[in-house]
Amino acid sequence: QVQLVESGGGLVQAGGSLRLSCAASGRTSSRFAMGWFRQAPGAEREFVAFVSWSSGRTYYGDSVKGRFTISRDNAKNTVYLQMNSLKPEDTAVYYCAASNNIPYGSDYFPEAGMDSWGKGTLVTVSL
Repeated sequence: QVQLVESGGGLVQAGGSLRLSCAASGRTSSRFAMGWFRQAPGAEREFVAFVSWSSGRTYYGDSVKGRFTISRDNAKNTVYLQMNSLKPEDTAVYYCAASNNIPYGSDYFPEAGMDSWGKGTLVTVSL
C-alpha cells in the first residue's frame, strides 16, 4: 500500500496563494493516480484535483478550475497543488489521496476507489 505524507497548508488572506505537497512511498502501478479532496466544516468531502501518473493528464473540480493547478514530480513521487486566488469558501481540510486502480484515460476518481489517504492538512482563508 502507498503511504502519503502531506505538507503545506496554513492561514492565508483571501486572494492569496498556498502550495500543498504530498509525497508517496510504496509500490505503484501503471493505473496510479494521485490528487486531492477537501472537506469543509459541516460539508461532505469534495473532489479538488487529480493527476494520472501514466498520462500526466490533470482533472479539476468545477469550484477550483482556473485557480488551482496540480502538478507532479515523477522522480520524487510527489504531487503539488498550487492554490491561487484563494477564497474563504476554500477553507477546508485538504486530503491527499491515491489509487492504483484508475483506468487509463478515466476522469472518474471516486472516494471509494482510493487506496491510500493522507492525514489531511488545514487550509484557512480569511477575509
